[in-house]
Amino acid sequence: MFSKILIANRGEIAVRIIRACREMGISTVAIYSKADRDAMHVQLADESYCVGGNRVFESYLNIPAILTVAVESGAQAIHPGYGLLSENAKFVSLCEQCNISFIGPTSKMIAMLGDKDMARKTMRAAGVPVTPGSDVVENVERAVAEALRIGFPLLIKARSGGGGRGIRRVDSMDRFEEAFLAASAEAKSAFGDGACYLEKFIHPVKHIEMQLLCDNYNNTICLGERECSVQRKNQKMIEESPSPALDENTRKKMMAAAVKAAKAVNYVNAGTVEFLLDRDSNFYFMEMNTRLQVEHGVTEMVTGLDIVQWQIRIAAGARLTRTQDSIFTHGNVIECRINAENPDKGYRPSCGAIRRLHTPGGSFVRFDTAVYQDYVIPPYYDSMIGKLIVQARSRAAAIRKMKMALSELTIDGIDINRDLLAEILSDERFVSGEYTTDFMQDFENERRKRT
Repeated sequence: MFSKILIANRGEIAVRIIRACREMGISTVAIYSKADRDAMHVQLADESYCVGGNRVFESYLNIPAILTVAVESGAQAIHPGYGLLSENAKFVSLCEQCNISFIGPTSKMIAMLGDKDMARKTMRAAGVPVTPGSDVVENVERAVAEALRIGFPLLIKARSGGGGRGIRRVDSMDRFEEAFLAASAEAKSAFGDGACYLEKFIHPVKHIEMQLLCDNYNNTICLGERECSVQRKNQKMIEESPSPALDENTRKKMMAAAVKAAKAVNYVNAGTVEFLLDRDSNFYFMEMNTRLQVEHGVTEMVTGLDIVQWQIRIAAGARLTRTQDSIFTHGNVIECRINAENPDKGYRPSCGAIRRLHTPGGSFVRFDTAVYQDYVIPPYYDSMIGKLIVQARSRAAAIRKMKMALSELTIDGIDINRDLLAEILSDERFVSGEYTTDFMQDFENERRKRT
């Protein structure tokens, strides 16, 4: 087992990893930007080092500085959390060259699955259902020909990256060329790779992901699903497990497909296979995330397993001690992402000092955050400042508990999206469980009409 781990991240996920390491008796090394000098993860770690300026490219994406700290501090492994360098194959390759264990899959695995075109081909060959579409199209002329073959509506999707960038929905040929060039340019700017492919736009759909743990000895277990259909601009807002859309037969088929996907590439560590589910219970592979998910806490609560600790054990060479038959889920879990933003003003990000902070409590209520009273939220990073997670015996009880927890959450001094989340939880479509990925667009249109 490792004796010292460097956490190459910030905010709530850095705090989450530090706490997992503490429980395992592992020393931790934190990195931070100048703006994060007073951040919670800096205070909780055993050692902390500044790696650069305020912006992420100056600090949290500063690979030479991070690796220098890892080597000089004697860290044996690096946990990347999510985002930032977590799916950067170049960074992982450099870790391997420096003889530092990367807590995640290999650089080759990340590169292969990060290439969504290659991932689709691999899954198709393995017998995993894949959304109808094209391979990578090299130019506009070829793209037009493929679009006519596939039919509208369709999606233009970047081969590399994630987070909703490089994606365009197109409903007719009239705006196709413009959208294709825009998606390619955005992908080139964000990921350094402008290659795109086309995918049939299946509508309406639910977004459901399956959480996997895979060790180095060909053992793979699926920890069940998370429903992630409440999204705004491809960014998730609310997640829950189990999904209200899955019957037991469909769930078993989707879990088996997720395991098949992992075994097709000899995947190791924690990973997530994302699917689209249509109204007829047909599901299609969308992508595989080669990292810890933001919403991993949902699965931790519903299964009772600590995914972060298992990531560390697997990276250290341990075998999975749980089998698929030993995985059970308990009750219903809902997570709300708490963002420092003002939904009534175009989701304008909010920063500044937290003047009063009260977090909800009670049984089976969890709030993952890195904020504290008088902490100053800097303007340089993602707006998510916490994840509120509740568990109850039924879905209806979980919704009630989450609404109660949101009403108790107080963060004065900045704007947060708490009231919007409470509105969503009260919406008939959410309560029924019949919401799809279109939900937020319809919800916001109706909300604007009311105001």
